This record gives sequence, C-alpha cells and structure tokens, in this order.
Amino acid sequence: MSTTPSPFLFVAGQPGIDFLNTAYAPGGVLTETIGDGRALLDWMVGAGLLDEGAAAALARRFGRKALDAAAQDARDLREWARTWLAAWRANPGRDYGDEIAVLNKLLARESRSHELVAVKRRFELLERPHFSDEHALVPQIALQIARIFVEEDPSLLKACAGADCTLWFMDRTKAHRRMFCSATACGNRAKVAAFRRRAQRATTA
Repeated sequence: MSTTPSPFLFVAGQPGIDFLNTAYAPGGVLTETIGDGRALLDWMVGAGLLDEGAAAALARRFGRKALDAAAQDARDLREWARTWLAAWRANPGRDYGDEIAVLNKLLARESRSHELVAVKRRFELLERPHFSDEHALVPQIALQIARIFVEEDPSLLKACAGADCTLWFMDRTKAHRRMFCSATACGNRAKVAAFRRRAQRATTA
C-alpha cells in the first residue's frame, strides 16, 4: 500500500468548491493536482463521485490519451467556474444567463440511472452515473458546481484568510465566523504570527 500523501484538499464542505481547490498556490507557487486523467479519476474517488472499482474500470476502458483530454477539459471548467463564482459572491443578483447556458450544455451530457437494492432488510435507491465516453466525466463535476448556485448562500462562500492561502470553503459554522480553510493549518499559523507580533511589540515597548 502506498504511503504517499494525497495532494487533494477536501476542506470546502462542498465537492464543487473542493474541485476549485485542486489548483492552489501557497506562497505564490502553483500546485496543480489534476495534471492528468489518472489524477482526475483519483480526485473523483476522493470526492465521492466515483468508487475505486468504477475508476479502475474507466481507466482501462478509456485509456490514458482520452482521460488526459478529459483532465484538460476539467481544468478549463475549473478556471471558468472560479471566475463565475467570484462574480457570484460579489454580485449574486446579476443576470448570469450566458454562464448558465454554458453550464447547462455540460449538464445535458450528464446521465444516470437508479437501482433499488436491499440492505439489511431495508430498501435503498442508489443513483449511478453513466459514462458513455470520457467526455461524460466532466459533466459529473459540472453537476456539483451547479448545486452550489442552487443550494448555497453566496455570502458563506469564503476565501481563506490565511496569508498566501488561495483555498475556498463554505462556512457552515453556526455563527458564520469561520475564517480559515483549516484551523490546524492556516488558523494555527495565523495565531503563531499574531503571537510573534505581540511579543515583538512587547520587547520594543
């Protein structure tokens, strides 16, 4: 079993926002985590959009070249969605007809079926995505982005307040005062920096 840590950061509380965070730039140095098709499938598994068995089957079925092309489409979608979401945060009441049309074109390629299964004497209805070709992968991500606009409050879509952090998240705290992508990472660094500033002021007073 590999002990290599995952490059993906699932801190946003929403898969579409987590997808925006697949490219981040701590300290101004860009980290791209969806560099190829295999990485795209791995991210979809981590985000709960695919299971590992389905991802392995798709990798065999589509091959590297087709999956790499899908990864490029996904990166293009990510940067386009980032621009739209930034505008939506600043001006949620604006008419976004052109952007909606682009997203709906992708969603029209999204397909899924339902299956009734028995689990421990109970019935569950499972929803399964269909992948006719590699071009059907990106619409699954587009669906998560569409859900942001339907289900989320733009005022709670926040950028991390950490120095040099570029991550976004949905603030689901009760008081809506969350400031950092991670309390143990950017939050702690901010506390340490504030402590050092106070200590420096005390020694120079």
